[in-house]
Amino acid sequence: MPDWHDLVLKNILITGGLGFIGSNLARRLLEEGHRITLVDSLIPQYGGNLENIADIRDRLTVNISDVRDPFATRELLKGVDVIFNLAGQTSHADSMTDPFTDLDINAKAQLSLLEAVRDVNPGAIVVFASTRQIYGRPQYLPVDEAHPIRPVDVNGVNKVAGEQFHLLYHDVYGIRSCALRLTNTYGPGMRIKDARQTFLGVWVRNLLTDQPLLVFGDGKQLRDFNYVDDVVDALIRASVHPDCYGKAFNLGSSEVVSLADLATRMVAIEPEARWQLVPFPPERQRIDIGDYYSDHQLASHLLGWQPVVPLAEGLQRTVSYYRRHLDSYL
Repeated sequence: MPDWHDLVLKNILITGGLGFIGSNLARRLLEEGHRITLVDSLIPQYGGNLENIADIRDRLTVNISDVRDPFATRELLKGVDVIFNLAGQTSHADSMTDPFTDLDINAKAQLSLLEAVRDVNPGAIVVFASTRQIYGRPQYLPVDEAHPIRPVDVNGVNKVAGEQFHLLYHDVYGIRSCALRLTNTYGPGMRIKDARQTFLGVWVRNLLTDQPLLVFGDGKQLRDFNYVDDVVDALIRASVHPDCYGKAFNLGSSEVVSLADLATRMVAIEPEARWQLVPFPPERQRIDIGDYYSDHQLASHLLGWQPVVPLAEGLQRTVSYYRRHLDSYL
């Protein structure tokens, strides 16, 4: 596998760059000496937050624009070596109440971006952040890439389309693109004011504001989690490994925990914290996927990648970050 520390990838564009994963990715790439441009709409309902780059703001370029604007996108793509395409609408619930906005962002805008790449910069590498949500309710565990794709919500359907556009443009037009199917990603910079990005963010908020962590159902649902540094490592590796181009593959973890166990671990971090079981809200139960954890052997094979941050350590780091920066995320 190529050593990505030694490769020259000078001009890098990150869509959704002021968000959780994009900002952490930018920080890592700056350490490698690259020139970074972040694109983000900063629409309040989504994950962009200038606090995410407060420590690196003077070392990169920020462009406040929407990936749905094809004219702005075309200009930004010129001269770029690598595009980390992380912009998206992540809320499963929002996708059910406002399906056309989800369609515009997660499908139509992805096609528009790829058309612009094909036209103005066909030599660029494109790494797309897909999601485990595309599989729907698992028919077997762990879920590998051969598992049937049958999403349970509009968000999952549109993410399938966005992912497949990237793979199609590789196969038909030779665009060097790939897709990483992320599982539950957590860490500093994730949205905590609501559950639009991850339920774990809301749990962190409740933990630090003396509210109980609410666990839906019986708490026995199984999940796997990746700390954001491990996801960043996988994204970078995927961008420089030719064997990845034209493929979609899972990230994931060998640590599988129930939600009740996860809540127990979290309340142990903060004195006086507590958690409780509550009934599933009907609108969430209809799109809940039950147990889920990934088989990530293909990523390990292609990238030489393994998650290295244990869940206990990642939770400690995350809570510690929000203790210091809570006001900026509420």
